[in-house]
Amino acid sequence: MQPLALRASRIPLGPKSAQLGLSFERAWILEGGCPLLSVLQSSLGCLQLSTMKGELAEAERVLHQALHLAHQSDDRRAIVYTYSMVMPRQGWWQHPDDNAVLEMSLKLASIYAAQKQHKLALAGYEFCILTLEEKIAKQKDLPEDVLSAEEKANTRLLLGMSLDSYARYLLNINQLPVAQKMYEKALQISKDVQGETHPQTVVLMNDLATVLDAQGHYDEAYSYVKRAAELAKETQHPEEHMVLNNLAAILMHKKDFLQARQVYKEALKQAEQKGDVASVQHIQEELAELAKRRKGST
Repeated sequence: MQPLALRASRIPLGPKSAQLGLSFERAWILEGGCPLLSVLQSSLGCLQLSTMKGELAEAERVLHQALHLAHQSDDRRAIVYTYSMVMPRQGWWQHPDDNAVLEMSLKLASIYAAQKQHKLALAGYEFCILTLEEKIAKQKDLPEDVLSAEEKANTRLLLGMSLDSYARYLLNINQLPVAQKMYEKALQISKDVQGETHPQTVVLMNDLATVLDAQGHYDEAYSYVKRAAELAKETQHPEEHMVLNNLAAILMHKKDFLQARQVYKEALKQAEQKGDVASVQHIQEELAELAKRRKGST
């Protein structure tokens, strides 16, 4: 069972905010709070020099070395600081918590994840999430005339998007308990900001059910996917057939074979009506698997 492919539309980003975010990490590094201070500073200098000379392979090697040392220290601030080295646009360091910068950093982390560059992906996701969490905490009590409710909501949604992307990555590398926590946080943000009936909330409910099911927590998974299926039907969600497919899979894992077959049939019908060839094939394979399990249980 896989999480849904549907994602929310691109978040409308507000005007650039004041400098917050990573300022404390940079200050902490430069004031000697990091035991790797000299190493990280040296790496940064080597990285900049190699990049200026066009020695990209050497720059990448230095970056990987710095990330390895940061991870060995098990200090998240060192990891975040080191990841900031990969920011390619000059001047980004002046506004490291600007939503546009963080959205680009999230995309970069996703690219690293797809390329299986795990250290860079992990550092990238942590960079985005930690920075956004700090930014949101500082923005919380700002009055409307200083920062609008819409801008605050946009930042929370970007955090939700970062948590969602990170959870998908963790699910892919089989880090299921941590993925579950990330999905839970992302779902709560989507509920709070966009409401329970929003398409992205439905997707996150389904995806949380997916990771719970993968851990064998079938009853809890069922409660989430059942509600997602109800909302998908109520709102005419474009991916309703995929939610139904996941509902049927969880029912099969719960050994409710008769109900699972009925739901699979409905999912198949909808997939055929929508011309979703890949889903049709997948559901047919699931129905075959269901038949084998039913036969084996008798």
